[in-house]
Amino acid sequence: MPRFSVIIPVYNRPDELRELLGCLAAQTLPPFEVVVVEDGSTMRAEAVVKDFIEKLNVRYFEKPNGGQGFARNYGMERATGEWFIILDSDALIEADYLEIVSRELSRQGFDLYGGPDRDHPSFTPVQKAISYAMTSLYTTGGIRNRAANAGGVFYPRSFNMGLSRRVYEATGGFRITRMGEDLIFSTEAIGKGFRAVLLPEAFIYHKRRTDFAAFFRQLKFFGRSRINIARFFPETLKAVHFFPAAFVLWLLSFPLQAVLSWKLLLVSGLLLGVYGLLIASDIYKRYHDFRIVKLGLMAVLVQLTGYGLGFLQEGLRYLREPKGTRLTGEQTQYPS
Repeated sequence: MPRFSVIIPVYNRPDELRELLGCLAAQTLPPFEVVVVEDGSTMRAEAVVKDFIEKLNVRYFEKPNGGQGFARNYGMERATGEWFIILDSDALIEADYLEIVSRELSRQGFDLYGGPDRDHPSFTPVQKAISYAMTSLYTTGGIRNRAANAGGVFYPRSFNMGLSRRVYEATGGFRITRMGEDLIFSTEAIGKGFRAVLLPEAFIYHKRRTDFAAFFRQLKFFGRSRINIARFFPETLKAVHFFPAAFVLWLLSFPLQAVLSWKLLLVSGLLLGVYGLLIASDIYKRYHDFRIVKLGLMAVLVQLTGYGLGFLQEGLRYLREPKGTRLTGEQTQYPS
């Protein structure tokens, strides 16, 4: 029985899957199996999987579209390993990824883990800018890593996550298919006494969105998801999660500030400028490329406004819901 089963849900991304399978074929720690779950795609990846039959212990399954959470469950139900590693199909990993996980598992004895993400040198300037916005300490991106490094509770996310079969059997897997399903799963697992850790060395290269319109839609959905998680676990909603919403409301207040007091508007403008300079200098320090500085500033603005608007939209909806219909951790669905 392979120790690791790598679960990869796929939806209309055969080319990206090919790159990920290539990374898995180069792993320095065999044996392991790969379970690919085609979640109702119109652009099927079966031919891609067949190209790796002789290079990997890989199995391919198809199912009607049901969303990423249930696609992962489908794969774990059919996996044979004692540990499940869940990766998004748009991820790339180094050749020693599984070796690092195996080493840390032997050393630390955890029940589930998560790893960080970063950008690859081959990524486009837009992808690097978006990656910066999603991982920077000066946006919301670095919050989860900072909390873990400071000794706080770390909640693994499904783009780079591993869990033992014991965790899967105790939780039943993902209880909803999207809208914060990974944090709901992690919170439930930790609540059952399982130990979660961050493995900084088990990182992935995450292929982010390639245009700002798609990035905005994604972040708006993330903002809505944060509220949906609070439907299941209200205690997980922290003050820091309100920052993007507060940022949006602050920007929207600029016309009113102009009417009330030009001095107030000047102070707000200066604060925004200082924040922009901080972001710009940090981007240049990382990439030494003024193109990425410009794109990175745009990406941060899109990230904060998209997330903030989604947070406010779903938050208002949540507040209007009758108390008797609000979800608890025992319920399995969320409002459409």
